[in-house]
Amino acid sequence: MPREFQHIIRFAGTDIQGTQPVTYALTNVKGIGMQLANAIVEKSGINPEARMGFLSSTDVEKIEDIIKNPTQYGIPTWLLNRRKDMETGKDLHLLGSDLVFQTKTDIDQMKAIRSWKGFRHSYGLKVRGQRTKTTGRQGKAMGVKKKQVQRGGK
Repeated sequence: MPREFQHIIRFAGTDIQGTQPVTYALTNVKGIGMQLANAIVEKSGINPEARMGFLSSTDVEKIEDIIKNPTQYGIPTWLLNRRKDMETGKDLHLLGSDLVFQTKTDIDQMKAIRSWKGFRHSYGLKVRGQRTKTTGRQGKAMGVKKKQVQRGGK
């Protein structure tokens, strides 16, 4: 008996198209990459080539539970995006707006303590040791400034 197809699935705060395979559909959620998506599908026991729209609600709930508690299901900690959290000391995995908010607070903390990375962030420079002599020039005025055009016939 074929299952009813869902065209759009609300999953972890994101709308996902039902036509995509499960592995690729999971990568549409901010905070889940291809490796983590493969690990989640493997731990859930779902066919990775199955379309997201054909999954039952229990399968979707199982995937959401694995995402919320990845270490309980045996997903290695090196796949998580927030290891040894500063406040709690635990290995966490953040998704969506939580990930964006935590990244912004980390950058603000680096700026507040005036670390080297915070300094680079505050001045809009490259942070991770890239070269800056010839790259990363977009958005900044380079060279000679133009004179302002005089108005009024003088």
